[in-house]
Amino acid sequence: MSSPLEIWLSAARPKTLWASVAPVMMASAMAWRNGEFHPMTAGFALLTAMLLQVATNFCNDYADFAKGTDTAERRGPRRATAAGLVSPAAMKRATWIAFGLAAACALYLVVRGGWVLAVLMGLAIASGVLYTAGPKPLGYLGLGDLFVFIFFGPVAVAGTYYVQALQFNEAAAVAGIAPGLLSVAILVVNNQRDREGDARSGKRTLAVRLGPTFSRWEYTLCIVLAAVIPLLLVRYYQAPINSAVAGLTALAAISALRTMWTTEEPLLLNNLLAYTSLLLIVFAVLFSIGYVM
Repeated sequence: MSSPLEIWLSAARPKTLWASVAPVMMASAMAWRNGEFHPMTAGFALLTAMLLQVATNFCNDYADFAKGTDTAERRGPRRATAAGLVSPAAMKRATWIAFGLAAACALYLVVRGGWVLAVLMGLAIASGVLYTAGPKPLGYLGLGDLFVFIFFGPVAVAGTYYVQALQFNEAAAVAGIAPGLLSVAILVVNNQRDREGDARSGKRTLAVRLGPTFSRWEYTLCIVLAAVIPLLLVRYYQAPINSAVAGLTALAAISALRTMWTTEEPLLLNNLLAYTSLLLIVFAVLFSIGYVM
């Protein structure tokens, strides 16, 4: 029997939170090298990003249950509302509390960064809510991949850099393509695993619309293209050569690619999802260390 704390921690999906940590880490490393690092701002950016993702995960837990997408037949890790561990009302309340805390943390960023940050935060919160909630959720229309790429990629890295340096940095936006792609790769594994159940419930992800072979190619391209980004930064944006070592994560992804192309076993895909999250944070760590050295 899980304790209430364990239930809520599980609902927050801690293994996925690397997607919000990685962009802040990379942007802060770039700001450090350029003499623009602002520790308090970086801290608030990290806290805001993580709270936004937790809020989005709570919203997903509630909305997928309410729409009948998450059932007892779910192939992935249990969801608190669908499993009866948390009431729908409690999960809905937790969703708004988490979004409220994220907005409160973001006030510091808005005061520092001005209207640009206010717009970005508004869009981020709206996307988190509309991803699975509302009459036409983004995730149910097959737009989840695009929005994950944008908000966990270029927007997250360039926005975190901007609020520290108070100026736009093109290299930061380009660097953000990599974590954006790797975050999409995480989503692709999730959607590949849930494809059959999503199809029955009317959740038209790209995996449902275009099939498993498309998902496998999408995953492959996300991994390969992410590994290329550090090389482009070195070539065209004078990034330190040490940062290119992040591209070696493509070698660590060989076994992941093999799994993606050869199995639809839920347990193996769950393991692949966790491993892809690990690839994301390893990429961010290698990139960041290489950038500041």
